[in-house]
Amino acid sequence: MTYTTRQIGAANTLDFKVFIEKDGKPVSPFHDIPLYANKEKNILNMIVEVPRWTNAKLEISKELPLNPIIQDTKKGKLRFVRNCFPHHGYIHNYGAFPQTWEDPNQTHPETKAKGDNDPLDVCEIGEQVATVGQVKQVKVLGVMALLDEGETDWKVIVIDVNDPLAPKLNDIEDVETHLPGLLRATNEWFRIYKIPDGKPENQFAFSGECKNKKYANEVIAECAEAWDRLIKGTTDAGKISLTNTTLSTTHSFVESVDIPKHSPQEAAPIDKSIDKWFFISGAH
Repeated sequence: MTYTTRQIGAANTLDFKVFIEKDGKPVSPFHDIPLYANKEKNILNMIVEVPRWTNAKLEISKELPLNPIIQDTKKGKLRFVRNCFPHHGYIHNYGAFPQTWEDPNQTHPETKAKGDNDPLDVCEIGEQVATVGQVKQVKVLGVMALLDEGETDWKVIVIDVNDPLAPKLNDIEDVETHLPGLLRATNEWFRIYKIPDGKPENQFAFSGECKNKKYANEVIAECAEAWDRLIKGTTDAGKISLTNTTLSTTHSFVESVDIPKHSPQEAAPIDKSIDKWFFISGAH
């Protein structure tokens, strides 16, 4: 399947939106793109929200129809993650699995915390820097359980199936063998990245251990079931838009949504303060 993007407005502005299209028709990256690109081979689709080394906090909008990727805001201001030495921006291609949902009504038996009401987060560790809205085919390697302000916020570790290292990475221990230090850096980054904004250090369940592929696949299956309940209307959706253009048996199916035409603009300049490096004691 080929997916393309439809960009409205300029990056680093409040008007910026990236819609995902299939064959030129806008679809929802939350609801329309299948979780599995190839279930037999355990290859999944991942939607890239934030390319590696960038700072803009982009995410799939849960509230807007067809769930475009937009930049998150706080008190009307665009959100950027800070550079926590020695890291620059996000250290992975960061995104989400389609057709998954971390149910805020369910408490996980092991993390003892409820879901964070978002699609499942994914960290892609391949060598290519991705683009916003890119749909990558990935294989699952493991999962970390971040506890973010009292909610379980799973981070699934994956690699693009087309990456040169992909044949050698089949479970979480292979990551340390071939990419030594990466999992430790991932743990550190998620612990400290909010500290420059005055937030406390994030905590992890399982003492920060990265669980293996089998565990990760169980988490993915649970979140896929939660999404299934959401789209069928058996769970209260709250403010989440369930509008979709492919799931004809659902109440939220529509033939099409009127979306503005592709009108990309050059990215707006980012405030120079975003380039600052923060040195956080106890990070190493």
